[in-house]
Amino acid sequence: MDLDQFRLRDKKMAETLIDKIQEADVDLKIMHVCGTHQDTLVRFGLEDMLKESGIRIIQGPGCPVCVTTPREVQEIITLAENGITMTVFGDMIKVPGEKRSLMHAKEEGGDVRVVYGIDDAVEMAEDTDKPVVFMSIGFETTTPSTASVLARGAPDNFFVLCCNRVIPPALEAIINMGELDLHGLIEPGHVSTIIGTRPYEFISREHGIPQVIAGFEPLDVLMAVHMLVKQVKEGRAEVENEYDRVVKTEGNPEAQRLVEQVFRRVDTDWRGFPVIPDSGLELRDEYARHDARMEFSHLLEEVRTRAYRERDDCLCGEVLRGITEPRECLLFGKGCTPGDPVGPCMVSREGSCNIAFRYSGR
Repeated sequence: MDLDQFRLRDKKMAETLIDKIQEADVDLKIMHVCGTHQDTLVRFGLEDMLKESGIRIIQGPGCPVCVTTPREVQEIITLAENGITMTVFGDMIKVPGEKRSLMHAKEEGGDVRVVYGIDDAVEMAEDTDKPVVFMSIGFETTTPSTASVLARGAPDNFFVLCCNRVIPPALEAIINMGELDLHGLIEPGHVSTIIGTRPYEFISREHGIPQVIAGFEPLDVLMAVHMLVKQVKEGRAEVENEYDRVVKTEGNPEAQRLVEQVFRRVDTDWRGFPVIPDSGLELRDEYARHDARMEFSHLLEEVRTRAYRERDDCLCGEVLRGITEPRECLLFGKGCTPGDPVGPCMVSREGSCNIAFRYSGR
């Protein structure tokens, strides 16, 4: 029995923290960038409790599936339509591109396979002479697994379609866009396990915004809010680590080394955002032989050069930037549901719309 888990869901301690937050008498807007944090906030009723205490918490671009662009979705659809074996995480199957999803391509005969990780895709490549493409998606948490596979040597018929992104540049982009007046940031525990605390420091130093790295249990989130409130009241703007039982200042140096060895930073766009400098990753020249975009450039040329538009009636972009809540979208729960999604925020279990739909009525 994991007694720590129960302590982190202690009702009496939660009420004590809520009382302390209420006593501070503040009116703050805080952003987090993690789907698991959003799940905790909504599932345990913390979102409404904190609103009553003057704290509004919004989810930013913390869902990697949600920020994947229509162009990237069309890339995997195009490869599948041309007989290439595509391996993806389950959440990607229903993510809509400009007009259709990978599910449609699969139903029409495309070789699309759901995997639990990159090792599954490598095993498939080892069992065939056909090319196998793995869609590498995620933030700093999942990128090291792709780097590790390529660093140790992958089959010649194995390729990576890199859609990985990094979090800190996206946070700066949100601040610089000026759409929100943020009083604090709750930083993701999983990402921070890899990168540590230092990559966030420039945000507090240059923008004066307090930050707390938090775990995922209810008391983790409440403690993070309490720590942010205390920083605001004391006029401080620092990076504090509530999740120090897992996250270390230096992060995971070996994972960082592997990522640096295999990938380089590039400018890239996110769904709902313009191009964000240094926020994407691509394979370095030494590993370019496994780059799906290079290997199948003749199939993807039109995809790369076309302009893509997102549906005007889908507010996923605004949700990801924290300026709109899911229920403010006219499609929410009507024309857009997890079974028949219009936007990716309703597809992924880390997406705000999906979470709001799943727990609606509770």
